[in-house]
This record gives sequence, structure tokens and C-alpha cells, in this order.
Amino acid sequence: MIRKLGEIFSRWAERYIPDPFIFAILLTFLTWLLGILFTDNGPFDMILHWHKGFWNLLQFSMQMCLILVTGYALATTQVMRALIDKLADIPKSAGGAAALVALVAIIGGYINWGLGLIVGALMARQVALRGFEKKVPMHYPLLGAAGYAGLAVWHGGFSGSAPLLVATKGHFLEAEIGILPVTATLFSTLNIAVAVFLILVLPYIFKLLCPSDPARMVTIDQVLPNAREIIAEQEMGEMELRHQDTLAAKLERSVAISMVIGLGGMIAVVWYFATNGFKLNLDIVNFTFLFLGILLHKRPVHYVRAVADGTRGCAGIILQFPFYSGIMGMMKFSGLIVVMANWFIAISNQATYPLLTFVSAALVNLFVPSGGGQWAVQGPVIVKAAQALDVSLPKAVMALAYGDQWTNLLQPFWALALLGITGLKARQIMGYCIAVMLIGALFFLLALLLLPA
Repeated sequence: MIRKLGEIFSRWAERYIPDPFIFAILLTFLTWLLGILFTDNGPFDMILHWHKGFWNLLQFSMQMCLILVTGYALATTQVMRALIDKLADIPKSAGGAAALVALVAIIGGYINWGLGLIVGALMARQVALRGFEKKVPMHYPLLGAAGYAGLAVWHGGFSGSAPLLVATKGHFLEAEIGILPVTATLFSTLNIAVAVFLILVLPYIFKLLCPSDPARMVTIDQVLPNAREIIAEQEMGEMELRHQDTLAAKLERSVAISMVIGLGGMIAVVWYFATNGFKLNLDIVNFTFLFLGILLHKRPVHYVRAVADGTRGCAGIILQFPFYSGIMGMMKFSGLIVVMANWFIAISNQATYPLLTFVSAALVNLFVPSGGGQWAVQGPVIVKAAQALDVSLPKAVMALAYGDQWTNLLQPFWALALLGITGLKARQIMGYCIAVMLIGALFFLLALLLLPA
């Protein structure tokens, strides 16, 4: 039944889901129209809100490009290729491969959402390449979807924006709710149960989604016609450039230069963790990937080549992130996000409020695909209603976190980096993502209804 559901949604997605850029433009039109209909803003006001928010994600866009490029460069070192190859050699079947990729992506996503995204993408690509090399048919679109699974669990993990923010002294809602420690949110009975379920069950669901007929599988060589060349390059390892006696050529090949700057960067990384604890964010992940990659590539020119190859996947991020930033601007500055949240509050009671918070957060995430940004504008409304209905505040926070993360499986915003690394199209992975999203939604609703936070 699950396999059939995956096939249905996969065919539907291939036929009807457009390129993510078209999705962003259609969401822009929809947000503009909703703002006119449900707020006191006119058409021109909504355009001004759009323009005001358009460039607000420039820093974040650069961070996302860097995590793609530095992660790619790190994965192409001999050491990392050997490690990934060992994992990629484990699965003996297409279903087992999908389960393994999902498991790795989910564990990475719990540690840090950016780490889960890049590790999931690299695992999907390498597992597919190893399958092609061993002549074991593997369904590459399903592996890509499995590599994206980390974004479906991240907000309940160690980088979850809302639960970490309300546990931080001086957060913007401290006067209303005080400090909510992570023991009440991330380490609650509710979240531990949810985490165990997702780690154990999601990989199995991906395994069941695998087509039973090898003829129905889309292998990596059908997506990346140069698959054989990629494998050949990996087997060749870090080839030396033709030796030249010029000073410039010697500097480019200098191991000493890479060691000095690489070790300097890693000393800074050690100092960061020694003074801050295991506190991951995009900046420290990118910094670590960058200097570890320089060290492991050994020669500056090799790292430069790896970065140049990795930048090919950044086009979608550069083009589309400003449009989503504009959508967020319209949602925030028009007050539309508060209006939408109030729709669900109006029909809630103490028992149903966490469920409806989950649904509202899932809906808002399609328009504001940023956990921290969503909490900033939706959080005050959720907290006020939870207090009025005498609902557990930690449960309300986690309900928003679950809703925000779960519709990432429908929203291609976060998949852009993965698509750049794997070479897949959004329509190729989204059908499987939607199937997983619908299957798992029932569990979240039951957990929020029955488990304490």
C-alpha cells in the first residue's frame, strides 16, 4: 500500500509540480492576493511589503551557498570519499539504500539541520553511484528524497530554533513566558518519543516506497549522464597537475600553505567548541567544513578546483531565496501571518489547540520557510492563545516546531542545496516526500493529543 501511494504521488509530482522557481513565483502571487483579501493592505501596499523584505535573506543565502560548496569540497577529499564509500557499500538492495540514506540524513538533521541536509545529499549521490558501479539498480529520486529527510526532523533537534530561543535568557518573549529550559521541550517525553519514532520508522517508510520492479527505477546515469566520468575521477583521486617550475605553480601545489592555514582554522574551531560547548550554527559548520576541506585536500589548487565544481549547484539558491524573502516580507509587514494564526485559534479549545497549532505552523511554513523567522512572527500569537486556553507552553512550542519541519517535505525551498548536489529535479523527489508527509502527519497529531510535554 505504501509503495503504491509513493508511485501515485511520484507520477503526480512528475506531471504537476513545476520548477521550484515557478513555485516561488506562484506563492508570491498567492501571498499578495491573500494580503489584499484578509488584511487592510491594498495592492500597492503589498508590493511595498514585498520589496521591503526582498533582500532580507542575503546573509542567509550566502551561508546556504557556502554550506553547499564547502560540504561538496569536503566530500571530494580522499578521506571523506573513503568514509562515504564504506557506508555506501552497506546496502545490498534499492530499498535498503533508501533506508540507509534516510537514517544518515535524519541523524545528521537532529545534530544540525545544515549538517543533515548536506550529509543527506552527499550520501544519496554516493550510494547511487556505488549502486551503478556494482550494477545494483537503485532508484535515484527516492534516494534524493531520503537525503532530504533531515529537514523533516530538524526543529525537534539540537538546532531547533523555537525551543532553543525560548531557553535563551533575554529572548523576546521572556516577559510573557519566562525561560523554558530544553528539558521541557527538546528533552520532554513528547519530543523523545517523536524522535525515537522518526529515527526508527521513517527509514522503513522510505524502504517501503521503493519500486519493486527494477524497470521502474530511475538510476543515477539517467539523471547524470556523466556518472561514469564522476566515478572515474573519484578512482583517480587527487591527480597532480602538470609540474611547472614557476613560483606561482609551486605555491599552488604547496602542502605547507594548506597545512598552515588549515591548522589555523581548526585551532579556531577547537577554541569555539571549548568555550561555547556543542553549539552548532551555520557559521561554525561552514567554518569547520572550509578549513577541514583545505587540510584534507592538501594542496591549495586542489581545493580551488573542488570549490569551483561545487558552485555549480548554487544557482537555485541565488535566484530563489530573494523571492521567498519577499514572501516573508508580505506575510510579516501586512500582518497576514497573525491573521492566519488567529483563524486556527478561533476554533481551538484546550485539547485541540496543540493539533491546530501544528496545522497552522505547517501551513505558514509554506509561505515563511524559516523556523526562526516563523517563531518571531507567529510565536507571540501562539503563546497568548496557549495562556488563554491554559495549554502547556512547551507543548505549544513543540507543536509549532513539528508543523514547521513537517511541511518542509512539501516546500522545495530547503531542497535547493540538495538538488544542486544530486542533479535531481524537484518534481523527481517531491512525490515521495509528500507520501511520507501524509503518512507521518497522523503520528504527530496523535503524539500531540496523547503525550505530555
